[in-house]
Amino acid sequence: MLKKFSGYILALAGLTIIFTSCKKDYESIQSTDNAKITDYITKNNLTSSMILDSAKTGYYYQILTQGTGNVLKNTDSILYTGTIKGLENGVTYLSTGSYYNLGTFVGYTNSLSYNSAAYNIPAIRDVMLKLKRGGSARILLPSHLAFGRNGTGDVPSNQNIDLTITTYPDTTQAQLDDRLIQAFVTSKGLSMTKDPSGIWYSISAVGSGTYPITANSGIQIAYTGRLTDGTVFDSSTDNGSAADITGFIPAFSKLLPGKLEKGGKIRMIIPSRLGYSTTGNGVAVPGNAILDFDLEILSVTQ
Repeated sequence: MLKKFSGYILALAGLTIIFTSCKKDYESIQSTDNAKITDYITKNNLTSSMILDSAKTGYYYQILTQGTGNVLKNTDSILYTGTIKGLENGVTYLSTGSYYNLGTFVGYTNSLSYNSAAYNIPAIRDVMLKLKRGGSARILLPSHLAFGRNGTGDVPSNQNIDLTITTYPDTTQAQLDDRLIQAFVTSKGLSMTKDPSGIWYSISAVGSGTYPITANSGIQIAYTGRLTDGTVFDSSTDNGSAADITGFIPAFSKLLPGKLEKGGKIRMIIPSRLGYSTTGNGVAVPGNAILDFDLEILSVTQ
């Protein structure tokens, strides 16, 4: 019995050593993270602007712009962008501000999807609750509050993160799309018409043919689809693609009927809800992306 009891004592001692070792490793990571972040703050003259979070979990933040209106609440729907960079190496791992946005309720912004996985980062929500619509903030995240010892994708193990979040003043995706499309059209010096559907377009050739396009037409088209940063995500300018008009994105059946015939050419700037909506196309088009299409009608059948 004494021998058996002694075995229990040794096993318990072994577990205690393992637990203590893990705890020390974890505390060591926290200490290392904190030393690197405070050193970065000092070297970059951010001492007076960076604030340690009130719960002292380890992240620092800076309100860049406050925004306008009321301070955001958990129940508010919010549209925002984010940029994730390595604190020490300055490498940008993710930037959502070029042509699409993140959107959810403020209370859910603690969940960040990146590299096909969801990460719990409460600091985003905590800081966003200090902003108003249109506000922005910078957050210096220790690795143990970001992607941890395993990292993710291109983010290496134990990488401290320099995160910037910018909220939009718009309350709906439709408002945001329309404002961004107007800004895009203006910046490019384009002469375009806004359709009641929200699509902006310019027709360079109406075309002619036996059959005008209707909602049920079969059409063959040549097209190039771009994101508003100029990235081409799809093109069929050589061979065309034949299908019923309803087989394409919703914008085509909304805009083309009654406007073009065979040989017609059009450029369309399409709001996300009439493109690939919140989900994207699963390949090169992210969710909430505005689309820029050049399109030619090769044939029309009824």
